[in-house]
Amino acid sequence: MTTYSRSVLLSALLALAACGGGDAKAAPAKTQMTASTPTPTPTAGGAGEARALFDSLCFTCHGASGHGDGPGAAAIDPKPRSFADVAWQASVTDEHIKKVIVYGGAAVGKSPMMVAQPQLKGNDKVLDGLVQIVRGFKGK
Repeated sequence: MTTYSRSVLLSALLALAACGGGDAKAAPAKTQMTASTPTPTPTAGGAGEARALFDSLCFTCHGASGHGDGPGAAAIDPKPRSFADVAWQASVTDEHIKKVIVYGGAAVGKSPMMVAQPQLKGNDKVLDGLVQIVRGFKGK
């Protein structure tokens, strides 16, 4: 196995592990952010848990800037959604975003690489916080 093959395999495994859900109360991954990295912050209840989930799960594929350029994105085909895309933002409802988060990409005809987070079903405060984070990347 070549070094390149090992790197691709390792990236894919890391992406699957990180996007695979797990304990919603897990400690957030430490991410290296720069002063120019936008950090949308939800303001309503559930904001802290939503931020922790984004930083530990969503960041892996969607990246700190929401452009679909997280560390696991290189191993994923198709590439993760860029939340900065203004046209996409206008084309989806908050309910659709919540459905993708809870049920995964395959549930809405998108990539099965977007893993479901069923532990969030019924947790409206956290889902609203995640939607607010996603919406905060619009046009950035």
